[in-house]
Amino acid sequence: MTDDLVDRLLDITPGSPLDRVRAARPEARANARLSHRALIEPADPGGVPHATRALIAVFVATLHEASRLGDHYEGLARERAGDDAANTVIALGERARAHGPAGRHREDGLVDESTDGPTLTVSDPERALLGEAVATALEHAHLLVLRPREAGPDDLRALAAAGWTTTDIVTLSQLVSFLAFQIRLVHGLEALSTRTEDARS
Repeated sequence: MTDDLVDRLLDITPGSPLDRVRAARPEARANARLSHRALIEPADPGGVPHATRALIAVFVATLHEASRLGDHYEGLARERAGDDAANTVIALGERARAHGPAGRHREDGLVDESTDGPTLTVSDPERALLGEAVATALEHAHLLVLRPREAGPDDLRALAAAGWTTTDIVTLSQLVSFLAFQIRLVHGLEALSTRTEDARS
């Protein structure tokens, strides 16, 4: 069985049309695999535990309504963080879904293009269950997904106050960015697969 998550989720077999599409860009395929290992399943997670990475992954997938990846990361979150934490984070993601990106522009020439976007505030009971560090990381992930233009120093200070180091904050941001890429990749390949099947019928 391939160790490439995207290939597994989409049942991409050697020589298939989607395999040929991915094989046309071998470096991109290899880098996606390496990024997944480094950000989701690192041998040494450092200051961002495996459980937290899995919870953020299922949260971002839930925000995007990415069912294939969502199902995979839900299983990972339940395994690493437990059912209570996984259920809480999935419920948060479902509650916090919205169209985006949105937010307020800072540049004078773009202020008129500003749009109001949703803000996620993890409730006190949810914070007690998840812990302050994870709750704040989820709020930051929501900001990066739906209101990225509003991210600023205050948000970084909130993460630091919750116990995340500068290195951890970089890792959290990289994780959210990678998940957005991975979701787009799977969605694009799903669309290609559908077009290929339609052309054959």
